[in-house]
Amino acid sequence: MTAKVTVAAQTAFFFDALAGLRMTVVSGALLALSLAVLLAEKSVPVDPAWGTILISGSPLVYLALTRLFFQRNISSALLISIAMVASVAIGELFAAGEVAFIMAIGAILEDRTVERAKRGLKQLIGLAPQQGRRIEADREEVVPIARIRRGDVLRVLPGETIPVDGEIVAGSTSIDQSIMTGESLPVDKTVGESVFSGTINRFGAVDIRAAKVGEDSSLHKLIRMVREAEDNKAPMQRIVDRWASWLVPAALLIALVAYVATGDVIRAVTVLVVFCPCALALATPTSIMAAIGQATRHGVLIKSGEALENMGRVDSIAFDKTGTLTHGILEVSDIAVFVPDRTEEQLLGLAAAVESRSEHPLGKAVVARAAALNLVPLPVERFVMVPGKGIAATVGDTEIRCGNSAYLEENGIAINKEIHAALAGLRQQGKAGILVAEAGRCIGMVALSDTLREGAAEMVRRLRQMGTEVVLLTGDHAHTAAHFAARADIDQVRAELLPAQKVEWIKTMQAQGRTVCMIGDGVNDAPALKTADVGVAMGTMGSDIAIEAADIALMGDDIGKLPYLKRLSNVTIRTIKGNIALAMLINCAAIAMSVMGLLTPITGALVHNAGSVLIVLNAARLYDRKLN
Repeated sequence: MTAKVTVAAQTAFFFDALAGLRMTVVSGALLALSLAVLLAEKSVPVDPAWGTILISGSPLVYLALTRLFFQRNISSALLISIAMVASVAIGELFAAGEVAFIMAIGAILEDRTVERAKRGLKQLIGLAPQQGRRIEADREEVVPIARIRRGDVLRVLPGETIPVDGEIVAGSTSIDQSIMTGESLPVDKTVGESVFSGTINRFGAVDIRAAKVGEDSSLHKLIRMVREAEDNKAPMQRIVDRWASWLVPAALLIALVAYVATGDVIRAVTVLVVFCPCALALATPTSIMAAIGQATRHGVLIKSGEALENMGRVDSIAFDKTGTLTHGILEVSDIAVFVPDRTEEQLLGLAAAVESRSEHPLGKAVVARAAALNLVPLPVERFVMVPGKGIAATVGDTEIRCGNSAYLEENGIAINKEIHAALAGLRQQGKAGILVAEAGRCIGMVALSDTLREGAAEMVRRLRQMGTEVVLLTGDHAHTAAHFAARADIDQVRAELLPAQKVEWIKTMQAQGRTVCMIGDGVNDAPALKTADVGVAMGTMGSDIAIEAADIALMGDDIGKLPYLKRLSNVTIRTIKGNIALAMLINCAAIAMSVMGLLTPITGALVHNAGSVLIVLNAARLYDRKLN
């Protein structure tokens, strides 16, 4: 049994090598030499077309027989093989070589348009933690992830990846949950709150009790969803193969009728030659390659013809928020002063002085704003950080505290109703606020926010004009999501979603008969990108995993390219349909001329070759077509 498998594998490898680009180039050179000999009416010992038949024809015969006997499938390769054999039988070697070579070119073009990278899943698996710090009887032990059980208490230090899903039982910290939720801000966590596997502990050390471990953890579910979605993505079926089940009988019947009616075997063979769907086979891949080439020039990387084809049918587009509709970069948006003896510049200077010792993203944004305004850094002493709450330091002779309202109140600093109302207003706008206290009194607040991409609202408007529904799917807080959705003119919003919930919403839309495109940039978007009919990733700032999971990448992170991409896809589909119609028209005309005896196998092959060239030239027009 093993020997049979080995022989089959070696045979397949041999014919795959013959069908490769290098051997196809050799095949084309031999066919050109055969044509030169034919036109010069020279006699040679061996017609070079034999080389083309062996190189480009034998893989087709192998494919046809494999599909016929093992898959019970009548394919276009069977019709071409019959035409080749018939041409060889009557001595028309050039005609046999020509149809084999054209089909080899078509196969190479199509294969190159549907190649897709498979590295994304491996990268996602690489994010899974391999070990954890288990606490037993006050003793800390580093153990492999496979030995961690539900109920175990694990210690996670600053900068480490959380190994399992669980609940904090001791300590406070800030967790970077972007891998799961896409949130741009670390989330403050304390005792009793849940944490997810694969997320990163940014600051304080915490002890967690394991709730979901191994394959049940959030990260492994994320990996499993990407793998399942990848497995469920069927490759684009060749149009010509879908029609082969009736093309083959029709060709044989017409050839037989032509032979019976005229008694001329040449006419019958010519019918088989011109019936070969070479132009039909080239109609789709050449159009797609031209469209992909144009898209690349405009900064849009399309990984497969299937993606382009599906994009033309998309009627619903779902956006992630952070890093997609927004830049994913925090900036100081507001400075509010609550006391009369301080200015905005003074407040920002004090906050920046204390935050200069912090590694928190909010603090870094405050420091960056102060530096942009050329504020002179103030000296800082006795810096203290309370993870998940705030920081304190002495600036000059005065104690300055920066943090949330709970942190200030824990340290005896009163927070009145007006300040609470201001914080609530910020949350409604999708902003985060840092309260600043000086010498025991709250003197002001620095607000920070992500920023909406320029032209987002115009892009949404143009998509709607094209009949496309737009939805926002995000892991962010509902208030934040609603604020940015309103600014981008998106009226359908689904917020606070984990990766699995994004997938469920996409499946719900698909169940309603919608063709869905998902736009995202983070690891957490990978399952949704795979599940959607078309996945589009932000190519510059997006994670490698999101880019690999997507079908299309916007290399300049310009979401304004989406209307262009939709138009390009629509035009490509129309071009493909036009090419198919043209190919069928040429074939029908050539068949009629063959039956009437106006074409021979050689002239029929040339006519059918000219039709293929016409299809390629029509497809090539897509490359320079103006669509902006």
